[in-house]
Amino acid sequence: MSTSREYPKRPYVGAAVIVLRDEEVLLIERGKAPNKGQWSLPGGKQRLGETVVQTAHREIYEETGVKVGKLGLVDVVDVIIPDGHGKTLYHYTVIDFLGKWISGDCRAGDDAQAVRWFKLNELDSLSLSTKTKEVILNASSMIEITNTF
Repeated sequence: MSTSREYPKRPYVGAAVIVLRDEEVLLIERGKAPNKGQWSLPGGKQRLGETVVQTAHREIYEETGVKVGKLGLVDVVDVIIPDGHGKTLYHYTVIDFLGKWISGDCRAGDDAQAVRWFKLNELDSLSLSTKTKEVILNASSMIEITNTF
């Protein structure tokens, strides 16, 4: 059975947040396709009339129960997943933000089947996409360089 996000007529815009707390990053285990069961950044699809920053704050809270402070832009990532016949099965444009944890005990909600803090040095042992790992490490470096968060 096809979901409304499969074989889209246009890309979906989404926001994800790299939530850092000391030397840890908050990740969710995806509960839905694409990449069900894989660890990923919390985030989701933008709603009509909502800014992308509002999307990021709403999604982080809905999926994890965590609140973050000011957001900083890290990257814009195109997620294009073809089917076995070369047609586009999924297409997302995801704006990745960096946010510092300010409150909330993590709990799985919305599309997340699990939520957990991981040490940055644990990333290699997780089922993470290469791009997700790269974005997390870039965000971590941004904090070290700027000390703004």
